[in-house]
Amino acid sequence: ACSPQNCSQPALLLLSFAGHIICGLICHPDKEHILYPLGCTVVIQELDSKKQTFLRGHTDSVSCIVVSKDGVYVASGQVTFMGFKADIILWDFQKEELLARLSLHKGNVEDLAFSPNSRYLVSLGGQDDGSVVVWDVAKREGICGSPASPRSAGNATVVVCSSCRDEMFVTAGNGTIRVWELDLANRKIRPTECQIGKVKRLMMCVRMADDDNVFYVGTSSGDILQVNTHNKVMIEYGPQKKKFSSGVTALLLLKTGDLIVGTGGGVVALCKGSNYKIMKQIQVHGAVTSLTHRGQGHQFFIGTNECQIYRINYTEFKEELIAACHNEAVHDIVFPFGSSKVFATCSKNDIRVWHTPENRELLRIIVPNMTCHAIEIMRDGRSIISAWNDGKIRAFTPETGQLMYMINHAHSLGVTAIGATSDSKRIISGGGEGQVRIWEIGERTHKLVEVLKEHVCAVSCIKIKKNDQECVTTSLDRTCIVWDIVRFVRKQMFLANTLFKCVCYHPEEYQIITSGTDRKVAYWEVFDGSPIREVEGSVSGTINGMDITSDGVHFVTGGDDHLVKLWNYDEGAVTHVGVGHSGNITRLKICPEKKYIVSVSADGAILLWKYPDLH
Repeated sequence: ACSPQNCSQPALLLLSFAGHIICGLICHPDKEHILYPLGCTVVIQELDSKKQTFLRGHTDSVSCIVVSKDGVYVASGQVTFMGFKADIILWDFQKEELLARLSLHKGNVEDLAFSPNSRYLVSLGGQDDGSVVVWDVAKREGICGSPASPRSAGNATVVVCSSCRDEMFVTAGNGTIRVWELDLANRKIRPTECQIGKVKRLMMCVRMADDDNVFYVGTSSGDILQVNTHNKVMIEYGPQKKKFSSGVTALLLLKTGDLIVGTGGGVVALCKGSNYKIMKQIQVHGAVTSLTHRGQGHQFFIGTNECQIYRINYTEFKEELIAACHNEAVHDIVFPFGSSKVFATCSKNDIRVWHTPENRELLRIIVPNMTCHAIEIMRDGRSIISAWNDGKIRAFTPETGQLMYMINHAHSLGVTAIGATSDSKRIISGGGEGQVRIWEIGERTHKLVEVLKEHVCAVSCIKIKKNDQECVTTSLDRTCIVWDIVRFVRKQMFLANTLFKCVCYHPEEYQIITSGTDRKVAYWEVFDGSPIREVEGSVSGTINGMDITSDGVHFVTGGDDHLVKLWNYDEGAVTHVGVGHSGNITRLKICPEKKYIVSVSADGAILLWKYPDLH
């Protein structure tokens, strides 16, 4: 994190990767870095040390990314709102700085390609734009543009430049493959439609041969077309009999003339000859969206739409998972009591446990087609309890992820919040219907002790006092209630014109802080429910998460403004701001030893921040 005046590069580490972007994972020609998009940022990661740096400048999600052949330039395109111009940003890789913003396309930038000598950058607009534009890299300006596909065909979605000549490139899409020539003197680009006979295909990816004589096109039907670059005629297509299932989504050409094929079914195959005979194949998790080689192709990387990155050695042809992350919104993050070494996060379909020093995934607990709203690690460390949208509370072992017990029908509209007492004998859960329920957990039994009915909307957060005799719950019905959980009665109720999202007890437990959709951080007296003060928590957007340090001197907030803010509790002032998220922050936690702040967001990212040295 960093001071509010200078918040440039604060995040220590990003545990995420936008896997749905076609060709989004690129190995840099220096063989030491990989690049990939995440939200509005482009991440550059060193392969050996895993150190990350970020290219920031986009105002919305990055839609495509490309690196020049010599590795000097990086270009990235973004999406934007319909009718608005979507920027392409040209970056200097070495200096990691923005060189130029190129704006012509509307809606979004579908694909980008550098010419072999980095003289030109070719960009392809999205569905609402439909044009292809050639840019002069040195002058940072557009040369000319043209509609990308003929009226009789669908949209062009892929652009690839020639391997030898700067003036030639290929576009492909739904029922169209075109070879283009740039006439620089007249500032024109002239297309030639390739003849592919009666074959009707949706083109997914294109790879140009090193000598420029032919290029290969992968299709959604699961075959590969081979087209002659000079006479623009399809030479052959295959495999004829056994096509690749779920389409050919990525291709890699090797020096030997063999092809590595990635499919929508998660198969990566090494193929030989014109009939594409499979010599070796592996199965990865999710559809393959990127294939990129390191150096001469002795090693290559695979990116999938399940946000996994694999490394493969060509000789052994065995996959090694080097990065994995959530591919849906992350709803909660929790540390075990008194330890910063591991933490758990939850999302749609799964709960994951991470090892903080090595930033790797230790355990994945999968519950298919269900969304986990909240998690808690029991104080005794024996179980991870979780709140699910099917109305069940599930408890798992932290080491193996085995299901220990399940409370069925815990809430009628899904379980939305959960907490556990420090003796690990009771669970307090909140539901979508607004009820707060207290459960007693025995060795082999679990029973409902009490139902507290006051809230009329979903319970958003539950915090329990250290002595286990009191808890506070916030709800989207604009109330925050302090409960006596020994006598099961309401002690205090706070009302505010906000949908409460989060609450924290001050460690001395005589005050609480709350926040929500009104963007304010409110301090309250627990004893009589009186408001102490309100401070502006965010200029734009709801505050979704907060956490307080064990000494009560500082607290952190995060929300829809994508910023992590560290506050001084007594002064009610922001001391540090962290810029790094490109999605709405859903929850954040300060680790027990005050080494890190971990924040999670709706785009599936987990960010680790170094806790600032405040001495």
